[in-house]
Amino acid sequence: MKGRILTDLCYYEILEIERSADKSTIKKAYRKMAMKYHPDKNPGDNEAEENFKSVNEAYQVLSDEEKRAIYDRHGKAGLEGHGQGGGFSRGGGFDDLGSIFEEMFGGGGFGGRRAQRKTYNYDLDTEIEVNLEFNEAVFGCNKELKYKYKTACKPCKGTGAKGGKLSPCTTCNGQGQVHMKQGFMTFAQTCPHCNGTGQSVASKCPTCKGRGYEEKSESFKVDLPEGINHGNRIRVGNKGNIAPDGSRGDLYIVVNVEEDKNFIRHDDDIYLEVPLFFTQIALGDSITIPSLTGELELKIPKNTRDKEQIVFKGEGVKNVNGYGKGNFIAQIKIQYPDSINQEQRELLEKLQTSFGIESKPHEDVFEGMFAKVKSWFN
Repeated sequence: MKGRILTDLCYYEILEIERSADKSTIKKAYRKMAMKYHPDKNPGDNEAEENFKSVNEAYQVLSDEEKRAIYDRHGKAGLEGHGQGGGFSRGGGFDDLGSIFEEMFGGGGFGGRRAQRKTYNYDLDTEIEVNLEFNEAVFGCNKELKYKYKTACKPCKGTGAKGGKLSPCTTCNGQGQVHMKQGFMTFAQTCPHCNGTGQSVASKCPTCKGRGYEEKSESFKVDLPEGINHGNRIRVGNKGNIAPDGSRGDLYIVVNVEEDKNFIRHDDDIYLEVPLFFTQIALGDSITIPSLTGELELKIPKNTRDKEQIVFKGEGVKNVNGYGKGNFIAQIKIQYPDSINQEQRELLEKLQTSFGIESKPHEDVFEGMFAKVKSWFN
């Protein structure tokens, strides 16, 4: 969004996230955007400074469940009296800004010690996607997953430098820190070029071409629990990328679930559309319908309405966190014949006549309305 003022956007757009984003996603996006627009990384850039304030304002609302709920319903106007302009500042929260300083400046935003930073340039946690059939998600399954992970290049020990030999950083002269003056105060911050190590790559490692890692393939089997749903994330410990010291991150599995053409899932509830002929509605009926585990007996009372829902408690999907089971909902869809023959027409006309005035309810409803409307123009 370079060259764009973020104050013109909604809070979700400012952090570049979906409205369904969870807390961890919101915090991750905040850290990314805060680092991007931080004034110390954009000296003299007034636009970046304003965007930095907008990023912090957005985070303080979306990270607070109460404020976020108000914002989702009423927008920024609804936050008046709930902290907007009063209870929180566009400058950001101290806890989260502290972690931003640790990432940007190595934990010493005010003249602290030299940072002990990692010498490799990849995250230890990694993520893959798995595609499941509708029934696999509902009942759980065992899947073999194949994926790639990163491990530190041995010749350069993850540094990306030829022979693992690093040179003194020319930006900070090997000190790991640079100093900035703002007004009458001088701030020591981590060198942005070497990330506080005081060293930089002079010649790239020919083995990894300066990346500092190589990719390896791995496969393993994992049990996906009953009731898992589209968009769920599962953490598998010690299956992520590997650091030079041998420590390993986590693998996150993002679940994609195929839709079924008959059963419609909403959270733990299952919906099934049940087509019924109009005579079944008039007379009432009892039919057998398919369910997740077999069959259900559906009793259709006389004069059931179109789109009416009949609920079977506890016949839905088992909650993935163990909080019981959802419901199975049968939704009625009334169908009428596309055409009728002469015999059927005569039978229907005879049936209509047998009901008398009841077969023409519009006459009773509209009685007197025609004369009333005409009187308006006399």
